[in-house]
Amino acid sequence: MRWNNYETYIEIVPPKEFSFDECLIYLNRSDLEVLHRIKGDAIYKVIHGVLCSVIWANHCIKVEFLIENPTIIQREKVAQYIWEWFDLAQNLEAFYQLAIQDAVLQPLVEKYYGLRVVGVPDLFEALVWAISGQQINLTFAYTLKKRLIEQFGECVLFEEESFWQFPKVEKIAVLCVEDLKQLQFTTRKAEYIIHIAQEIMNGKLSKEQLLKMQNAEKALTEIRGIGAWTANYVMMRCLHQRTAFPITDVGLHNALKELLNLESKPTINEIEAYAVNWQGWQAYATFYLWRSLYGEKI
Repeated sequence: MRWNNYETYIEIVPPKEFSFDECLIYLNRSDLEVLHRIKGDAIYKVIHGVLCSVIWANHCIKVEFLIENPTIIQREKVAQYIWEWFDLAQNLEAFYQLAIQDAVLQPLVEKYYGLRVVGVPDLFEALVWAISGQQINLTFAYTLKKRLIEQFGECVLFEEESFWQFPKVEKIAVLCVEDLKQLQFTTRKAEYIIHIAQEIMNGKLSKEQLLKMQNAEKALTEIRGIGAWTANYVMMRCLHQRTAFPITDVGLHNALKELLNLESKPTINEIEAYAVNWQGWQAYATFYLWRSLYGEKI
């Protein structure tokens, strides 16, 4: 991780294959998002309890601290979070070499060059988001997430605005199913989310454990409520595993249908055939295909 420390801000030096604007477009895809706010070309987000403004300046990611002057330990945690959030440890040269020779990916990498898999560094947040979105449309998934955060999360107040943090595991672990059903979570989803919070609380599930495993998908799918799609989504966005491939994802299917002008959505067998050339980079191929589904403006 490359970063520089200054009195009122820090700078994070990304690799050359990085587009802040592309990541900003991705983060701005829903007006219902409450874990960050975008104003102009700045991202406002509470990271490890510190309210930050994140902008692009002088070929660096500049992070200003809006309320307090954090300690060096807090600053390093913020830098590490952003480094992981934008998947800056990933060397994309090999992906681009692969993609420019692939009929599906070639136009996407030219158009969205520098886009990274924007992550969800916190495992609990990633799992809750993935479970919330099972078998519903994206708008309602964001609605559920917003209700959960505003009901059980904590916020930082700045200039008469609330900047929210995701609920702590400890708070969700002690809820009953009815607490989440009141927010319109189904009984099953409420059970899954509370159970996962309890598993994390008692040390049976952690990001560190999953990162050490050779088969994180198997470990995740053994947990009630987590199927192959959810496991691969979390492996992709939280664990940053390049081979994660949520092959049954509706957005992936829609993107391929649009991009290739197909009369109907491709079958799993057809997607597997397209993906033969994506080996080792299925997560990035998926993310670039998702990117083709939404607009160009920040």
